[in-house]
Amino acid sequence: MNRKTALRPTALAAVLGTSLVLAACGGGEEATDAAEDTGQVQEDAAEAEEVAAEEDAEEEAAPAGEGGVPAWAKEPTEGGEQIASVEAGDVAVDVFQMGTASAPKDGNWVDPDTDEPIIAEGDDIVFVNYVITNNGDPIDLGSSLVSVSAEYDDWEYMQGMGGITDNALSEEMGVQSSGVAETADPTVYTFGTGEHFSYGENFHYQPGSDISFEVTITPVDAEGELLHDDKIEGEGSGTIE
Repeated sequence: MNRKTALRPTALAAVLGTSLVLAACGGGEEATDAAEDTGQVQEDAAEAEEVAAEEDAEEEAAPAGEGGVPAWAKEPTEGGEQIASVEAGDVAVDVFQMGTASAPKDGNWVDPDTDEPIIAEGDDIVFVNYVITNNGDPIDLGSSLVSVSAEYDDWEYMQGMGGITDNALSEEMGVQSSGVAETADPTVYTFGTGEHFSYGENFHYQPGSDISFEVTITPVDAEGELLHDDKIEGEGSGTIE
């Protein structure tokens, strides 16, 4: 394995510390029969409404984790072309390439040998979206939620492929940098059975390049303390189009 080069943060990055009726009709040949039929229809309709109300109440009272979006999460974004899928235990991460754009500014890392930014203003960057689904039992996540690390197979640096921080551009590309809508205290985010959320990132665009994705999940206890012995990992690969 080739030894990878350590990136150096830009001066700015260093300063900043970059580190989801019953209807019926009745009738009879006589008025009495018609009245009885009408009464029965009304009774049936009332009963049907009562049953429907009970079913709605049961759905509202159903425990979290039976599908949909977690209460703590932003509405997941959709679209793009799926380029990879990774399984980490019962959690599935589907990776979608959302599109490319020109970098509006330099990135936070420079090559130590050339002193040039890894991503320079005007360079093409690619946006990917991670759609994450829990196909198993509920799991309590910490602040890192489900961590996904992307790296081109020919990436020569020790650090990851950090991109550009630009919320407006990310939104335009259909990507949100965090899946959390409201921060929990303690930091416990219950990820229920069948639930899903999404977040994404951007990095230097290398069309036709093979890329690997590593997924790490470290559950937490009721106080938000990491349970390192229960860590779940998975990896997969794809190609940037």
